[in-house]
Amino acid sequence: MRNKIVLVIIAVACIFAASVAVSAAGPPPWAYGFTTPPGAAAPPPAAPAAPPAPDPTPKRVPGSNKEFVRQQIGNQYGPADWFPEDHGPMPPIVEHGRQEAMIAACSLCHYPNGKGRPENAGVSGLPTSYFIQTMHDFRDGLRKSGDPRKANTNRMIGFAKNMTEDEIKAAAEYFGAIKFTPWMTKVVETKEVPKTRAANGMFLTLEGNEKEPIGQRLIETPVDAEATEILRNDHSGFIVYAPTGSLKKGEALVKTGAGKTTACAVCHGEGLRGLGPVPPLAGRSPSYIGRQLYDMQAGFRKGEWTTLMKPVVEKLTDDDIIAITAYTASLMP
Repeated sequence: MRNKIVLVIIAVACIFAASVAVSAAGPPPWAYGFTTPPGAAAPPPAAPAAPPAPDPTPKRVPGSNKEFVRQQIGNQYGPADWFPEDHGPMPPIVEHGRQEAMIAACSLCHYPNGKGRPENAGVSGLPTSYFIQTMHDFRDGLRKSGDPRKANTNRMIGFAKNMTEDEIKAAAEYFGAIKFTPWMTKVVETKEVPKTRAANGMFLTLEGNEKEPIGQRLIETPVDAEATEILRNDHSGFIVYAPTGSLKKGEALVKTGAGKTTACAVCHGEGLRGLGPVPPLAGRSPSYIGRQLYDMQAGFRKGEWTTLMKPVVEKLTDDDIIAITAYTASLMP
């Protein structure tokens, strides 16, 4: 009897230690757009810059016949739409949001074509029911960020709370009808990456050709920083840098589970292109997928389908998450 009690105590201790290990490791900074983990000492903030004067110069991007000034491009209640031919008519909540409720236009962050950026989510081509459930999860406190510094997650929670069911459905149907095409021009395995700086949840390449070791991270960065960050050109793509060997390791984890997890296609369908209400993964942002894997593992994401994902993600290490997301990003949707 005494031996059984000892074994039970050891088992409980192991479970507790495993849960502590997850929380102690913390969220992988690269997936959340930061260079340091939460709570790490940060460099002293620079003196606030004076707000730039309004720039009346018309801006253009290749392939578009539209012109916008800077204030129009970043208008949160009616941002620039460079390529209206890419999509059908936008519902009001997508095109303009609802200013009196402080709901920014969906197209501001996720773009009119729904492809999104590394700091948020690509929402085009998602199952309508999944989109709606996700908004309900935000609204009901079931979906939060594992990194408390990620402010746009809190904005999404506020938007979801203030949106009507009709607005949620309209956005879901609009984005669901747009075929998703991948942002990534390529996934590059490397030991060194161009030096970058964190800016608004993304990593932007610095001027010059300086490089640094990639370390234990994945870097998703715009091919053209100005086109993405300043002009918000939703035709300008991204490149993904991953540690050497990530794709082979990721393929094994995704296809077989490699003794640590479940083959992803069981739920996410052939080629990870989605299956019924289960979302597609192929070609999606590795930063976004990495955040979701950690948030579910650490208990920050608790939506309806998360119960099925908990045993899938519980044994994944940071290296596993890097490998899985690099591999899924390399697939054609």
